[in-house]
Amino acid sequence: MDSDITRLLQRHHQGDRDAFDEMVPLVYARLRAIARGQIARDGHRRQTLDTTALVQEAYLQMVDEHGVDWQDRGHFYAVCARAMRRILVDDARRRHALKRGGDAVRVTLDTNIADADGQARQVLAVNDAVQALAEFNERLARVVECRYFAGLTEEETALALGSSLRTVQRDWMRARAWLQKALE
Repeated sequence: MDSDITRLLQRHHQGDRDAFDEMVPLVYARLRAIARGQIARDGHRRQTLDTTALVQEAYLQMVDEHGVDWQDRGHFYAVCARAMRRILVDDARRRHALKRGGDAVRVTLDTNIADADGQARQVLAVNDAVQALAEFNERLARVVECRYFAGLTEEETALALGSSLRTVQRDWMRARAWLQKALE
């Protein structure tokens, strides 16, 4: 199955949109797991996107991206996780803006608003920290995307990034320490 996914990714890179559509059933369960993990990690109780919607949004962003030189399924999952993270961050920004007035007129009293506002700030803080990490060390940020956002194992991350397992292990430790300090 892994070779089928890689073959379909190569066909998609060459401009065959049908290849991407053929691949979706093969990767859908894993994409849902990635989406479910990201939503759970970000604590979106008031999330406007559910798991299915997040996978669909990521699909819509990626289906026409023929320029991506897919290395393998691990690389594909890492790119999907990055797309999902951007979608969730954009959603958090939108919710945070609406909370601050936006264009909505609200009359109801919701006791969970403070909690939702805190969650939106947390999502934005994590995103800002990962972006700052990328400016400091791009490779560490890619490891975070693979391990934290895509839920890849250390071995899968090493394959996706073309690194050794030991390098990924060291980078993961460094990235976690850097992010913890940045988020304190």
